[in-house]
Amino acid sequence: MGCLSNSKSENKSTSKDPHLPQNQQNLETAYFASGCFWCVEAIFEHVKGVKEVISGYAGGKELNPSYEDVASGRTSHAEAVAVYYDPKVISYTTLVAVFFGSHDPTTKNRQGPDKGAQYRSIAFYKSDQEKQIITDYISELTDQKVYSSPIVTEVKPYSVFYKAEEYHQDYEKKNPNNPYIKNVSIPRLKNFQQKFPELLK
Repeated sequence: MGCLSNSKSENKSTSKDPHLPQNQQNLETAYFASGCFWCVEAIFEHVKGVKEVISGYAGGKELNPSYEDVASGRTSHAEAVAVYYDPKVISYTTLVAVFFGSHDPTTKNRQGPDKGAQYRSIAFYKSDQEKQIITDYISELTDQKVYSSPIVTEVKPYSVFYKAEEYHQDYEKKNPNNPYIKNVSIPRLKNFQQKFPELLK
């Protein structure tokens, strides 16, 4: 089960980096991987200050990966999202809090029912400052014993993001009756909304 379920094969993605939303050149970008990108995209799209979220693949070495290759575990990539946000409205630090607060960072190569390295937890950084924010937050969670098991999130430098095939974009919104969406994605989104009401649009 998982993101691979109930999905059709479509054209392979060849786009390396998603374009900034039109007339939004003042936006910053953050990259995260925390399980099925259908779920993660929907969560970040509900956060105030976030203008656009793109589903894709990152963290691996293969060029132009397809959904079938990533979801079946044939690549070193993980399902990931690119989050375009207005830094005047929401900070990178808050996005990191959303990332850790909306998935289980203690399960290695797994998130909910989805198993495999393609569903691993990764926080990507584009600068030393972003890396420091991520590592400080992990230390804080560890010191406060928020989780009973060690955090296994990878902290990796951002290199490249491949936009996923078009039918994956806004998947939860477009496919509300999909069994995976009903049983996994929507409950995960509702749990996030209950935890972070002050961050919702």
